[in-house]
Amino acid sequence: MLYPIARSLLFRLDPETAHTLSLTALDQAARCGLVQPGHLVSTRPRTVMGLTFANPLGIAAGLDKNGTFIHGLAALGVGFIEVGTVTPRPQNGNPRPRVFRLPTVEGLINRLGFNNHGVAALVEQVRQRRPSALLGINIGKNFDTPMERAVEDYRSALIAVAPHADYVTVNISSPNTQNLRQLQGTEALPPLLRALHEERLRLVEDLGRPLPIAIKIAPDLTPAALTDIAQILVEEHMDAVIATNTTITRDPVLHLPHGQETGGLSGAPLHEKSLAVVAHLARTLDGALPIIGVGGITSAAQAQAMLTAGAQLIQVYTGLIYRGPDLIREILESDRPI
Repeated sequence: MLYPIARSLLFRLDPETAHTLSLTALDQAARCGLVQPGHLVSTRPRTVMGLTFANPLGIAAGLDKNGTFIHGLAALGVGFIEVGTVTPRPQNGNPRPRVFRLPTVEGLINRLGFNNHGVAALVEQVRQRRPSALLGINIGKNFDTPMERAVEDYRSALIAVAPHADYVTVNISSPNTQNLRQLQGTEALPPLLRALHEERLRLVEDLGRPLPIAIKIAPDLTPAALTDIAQILVEEHMDAVIATNTTITRDPVLHLPHGQETGGLSGAPLHEKSLAVVAHLARTLDGALPIIGVGGITSAAQAQAMLTAGAQLIQVYTGLIYRGPDLIREILESDRPI
């Protein structure tokens, strides 16, 4: 209830500065016991990817790239947290300014470019601060790794995070790393997934437990491309698909200040597009693979719409920037509990 006041102050700051300040405050409050999920109505646990989630609501990758704030995020009462995207080597990402608010439509454009401290630093954070919620780790390639060597980056990141992740997400859909989305193509995708599955089989022997792998895809794919990807994911033994990443389309926001900035558009303007992808995948997969729905969820009604369209789990990110912890509470305490 206090978040609207805090937001008015935070929105006077540069978006990246505000992001760090708000997450730091949340994390410190959780450590002091000031943020407690205990008031939330308990929701039915569900099993997806062989994992039991306390509830189907999670935090999407990108909010906590380096695993720095997982304690505070877990205190919000979510069923899972996905950190990253993390790359094998640290990288600064694209030059600032690179994040732009579109407050009149509760949207955000970012061209961050996988800015992160590298996989070794993330692993150290997670080792020290394991959250109570299930943990997903989202992996990507370094910007300067040639596309023909992308598999090496994903494989090395998978090996590094495997002992610390409940599941791993492979990000091949960010619009902010040059040519990355080419990995969604029917020629590039099968060999990448095959290599990761083969590495996963070796890893689980040492781990003594399964290691589910989810693939995060773009919202800008054609229906035919979505159908092809769905088939490949099943054939290559993947465990889930995350739909969707940010969009490069600008039609809903072209008239707004910053609406023509390059990067990925997220938040409310993305919702209908992501929802359509989830619905298409649900029809195509027909239960062969679980779907994690993400994109523009800013209300309990939109969360329910994702689940109705066929998602088994859902994630939020930009909605938290505009709604704060109240969004988590609204979704989990809805008249139609998820």
